[in-house]
Amino acid sequence: MTANARGDRSPGDADVVGMWVTADGHIRQELLPDGRYDEARGDRRSAYTGRYTVTGNHIDYVDDTGFTATGDLRDGVLHHEHLVLYREEEPS
Repeated sequence: MTANARGDRSPGDADVVGMWVTADGHIRQELLPDGRYDEARGDRRSAYTGRYTVTGNHIDYVDDTGFTATGDLRDGVLHHEHLVLYREEEPS
């Protein structure tokens, strides 16, 4: 699986690079431009790390331990398995 992030994505693929956060702020998932992700849970930084690819609005994740998961971007909201994450706005 190759990185398919901001620099390597097809024109029809969603731009998902950035920080995604649950409404309560407990889970923070950073999707990096190189096709890697780093997910924090509460006070546990880098609780999950791995790589991801984007096809259209669909994301496939492969954790560094080999665990796989999926997500879909719908109306600007990331639905990752049972989680709902919102893009964190860049400070002005």
